[in-house]
Order: sequence, then C-alpha cells, then structure tokens
Amino acid sequence: MSSSALLAAMAIVVLCSGIVQGYLTPLLPALGPRLHLSSVGQNNIFLLSQLAFAVLTPLLSRLGDLYGHRKLLRIALAMVAGGSLLMAAWPSAATLAVGVLLQGALVGFFPLLVGILRSRAPERNRHGISLLVGVLLIAIGVGGLVAGVLSERHPAAGLWTAVPVAVLALVVGLLLPDSDVRNGGRFHFGSAALLTTGLVALVLVLAQGAEWGWASMPTSGLALVAAVALAAWVAVERRAVHPLVSVRMLRNRRLAVISGYTFCAAFGTIGFLGANALFLGASPSETGFGMGLGPQAIATVSLGMVIAGFAGSALTPRLARRAGDRAVLAAGSLLAALGFLGMVGCHGTLPAYLGCALVVGLATGMFESIGRTLSAEAVDEHQTALAVGINELALSLGAAIGAAAIGAFFAAHVVPGTGHLTLSGYLWSWSCCALVAMVGTALALHFRGPRPGAAELAPQSVKRTPGTKLA
Repeated sequence: MSSSALLAAMAIVVLCSGIVQGYLTPLLPALGPRLHLSSVGQNNIFLLSQLAFAVLTPLLSRLGDLYGHRKLLRIALAMVAGGSLLMAAWPSAATLAVGVLLQGALVGFFPLLVGILRSRAPERNRHGISLLVGVLLIAIGVGGLVAGVLSERHPAAGLWTAVPVAVLALVVGLLLPDSDVRNGGRFHFGSAALLTTGLVALVLVLAQGAEWGWASMPTSGLALVAAVALAAWVAVERRAVHPLVSVRMLRNRRLAVISGYTFCAAFGTIGFLGANALFLGASPSETGFGMGLGPQAIATVSLGMVIAGFAGSALTPRLARRAGDRAVLAAGSLLAALGFLGMVGCHGTLPAYLGCALVVGLATGMFESIGRTLSAEAVDEHQTALAVGINELALSLGAAIGAAAIGAFFAAHVVPGTGHLTLSGYLWSWSCCALVAMVGTALALHFRGPRPGAAELAPQSVKRTPGTKLA
C-alpha cells in the first residue's frame, strides 16, 4: 500500500473516531429530559466516556502488542460499531451508559495508526500526524452537525449518526497493513485490575464528592481506594518484566514533560466539551444565563470550534519549523487559558462567547498535533506506539479528570428543587480550566528538544525488543 493510500485509509478510521466523539454531546441537552437525565446526569454521560478512554488506552495498547495492532484495531472498531448501534436502536439512560463505554475503544485508534505510520511511511510522520489530527477535529464538528440536523424533529434520530461511518471504518480496518515489528511478553492482569480500580475510584470521588460530601464515608473510602490502588499499580509496573504501561519510560524527560503538558491541556479543552453544550443549550428565561440554542445550532458552534482546531493543527508543523517546538507547546496551552478567562468575563452575549470558544478550539488543534508528534519523536521507532499511547493516556486522564472536576462544580451549584445549575458553577469551571492550562504553559517552557545530531535514547531499563507498541 502506497503512503498516500495508507494515509487515506487511516483518515477514514480517524473520521469514525471524530464522528463518534462529536455526535452525542450536542444531542444531550434535548435528549436528556426525554431520558430523565438532569444536567448533572448529562455531564456524567460525557464523564463516563472520558473514563472509558482512560481505562481502555493502556489495555488496548498492551493487547495490541501481544496479539497484533491490526487485529486489536478490528476489535476496537467492532466495539465502537456495536456501542453506536445499541444506543441508536434502544435509546435509554442505561444504553447510553453502556454505549459510550463500548465507544471508548476508539481511544486505541490513534496510537496504533501512528505506530503503523512511522513503521510504514516514516517520511510522512509529521505531515501525517498533523493531517490525521485535522481530520479528527473536523469529523468531531461534522458529526455534531449531522446529528443536530437529524434530531431537529426527534432528538433520538441523531443517535444513528455514528452507525454507518463505524461500519465503513470497520471495513477499511480490514485493508490496513500491520506494523513491521511487534513486542513480545504477556498481559499483566493484576496491573490492569489495579489501574482500572484506581481510575474509576478517583473519577467517582471527583464527580460525586460534592453531592456525597467531601468528608463523607463514601468519598473518603473511595479516595483511599484510589490512592492505594494507583500507588500499588505504580509499584507493580516498576517491577514488572512485561508492564502494562511502562512508567519507566517517563524517565525520558521529553516524554514526561509532553505527557504532563497534554494532561493539563486536555483538562479544559476536552473536559469542558460536554459542559459547553449545556451552557449553549441553557435557556436564559429559565436559568438567567445561557444561549438557548437547539441541537443543530449547538452542533454548528461545535463545528466552528473544530474548524479553528483544524487550522491550528494544520499550522502547527510550519509554526514549529519557524518558532520551535517549545514555543508552539506554550502557545497552545496559553491560548486555551486565555479562551477560558475570556468566558469568565464575556459569557453574556453569543458573539463574545463564540469568540472565546473559537480560541479554545484553535488551542485544541495545536496541542493535539504537537503533543502527539513530539511524543512519537521522543523515543526510538520500536517504541513509537507505546509513547503515543502514554500521551493518549495523559490526554484521556486529563479529559476525564477535567470532566469530573467540572461535574463536581456543577453538583455544588444546583438550584434546590429545580435541577438547574447556577452561573457560579460555570464561572468556577472556566476559572479552573484556565488555571490548569497555565500549569501546562509552565511545563511547556521546560521542554527541551534533542541536542543537534543526537537522538534521545530510550531508558536503559526498557529493553529493546523487535516490536511496536500500539493501542
């Protein structure tokens, strides 16, 4: 398969990922009341999808190493198609919850594709990653817009948006080649159980702590479970011969900085997407704030944000050549912070709010493109998909914890007896997103590229084996 055909096939798989990520969020404000989902419940559906991303990233990555990247990609595509069909055919709060968990398998698409790309067409690596990120962002907006149009008469009709494109991607997945090399080893079930337990407990604490009470027994107990499970997971991973996620790779300073940066950038730019739709759909006559938009209008706003993201992704390679990778990293998170600070002061009118949202969209494209590119280039070729998988895990964790933190702010600012949020819930959320983005800017300023003429070697504790990491 030629490099152009390879990129075209990959673009279709990424198109599926974007459509699935983008079509549900604009539907929730209209679909929620029909399915008896409050505003907090709607945000929790988005939170559940982000939690699935965080949990499935390392699981799919390691299983792909063991059983083949292309094989796991087909399984992940089948899970996404099945979850999409379940939600469309039998819409309910329960099937939405199960469906978004199955759709979480799409988190494995990007690390696997990048691993194949660097193996099969290394000369197209930077250009290819930028292109795929751009397709992903545009697809998110198109998915939301199509879903909005379909749901104008009946909100549940928009749930069919993802079904045909998921089937198409599943067919295309049969044509993609596998990577040239593969890592051996075995799947560490104990490590997977510890990581899953720790992540689920942590996100539940953040999402439900305000409702249960931060000092209550359930919150304290889950916080303890999260701390113990994640600490045990790190200890197990450091000693494992065949780790689930090679935390030892984070001794690579460049990869560690990029992963921390990605976490901070994703916290707000992705973690706030569900809440953004809720604010746009809120009725000013009922709540005193919001824009009162319907599903199609919300999807149009989302499309504008991802077009801005596409522009940011497309410009990133050129900006990096002229200004340097560190400058582009810092600019991405700084723009995100400015966009959220703008929302704090300029949320009263639709044009002002849209201007801030477009800035956040531009920042999203920049950080997703530069983060994935630099994580791939921070290690040797045989570790490409593993490094990108670690970056994807940081992105998923940032988005999940961001959505959980926003959910906690929302739960703490509900008008008693109405289920409606107060404006202060959004103000706290925007401010928190801006603060975390600024932490990302500080991390970006500590990034150092490789010395001229020297490639950064993988840590000595990570053995080089004839294989690629995927996910």
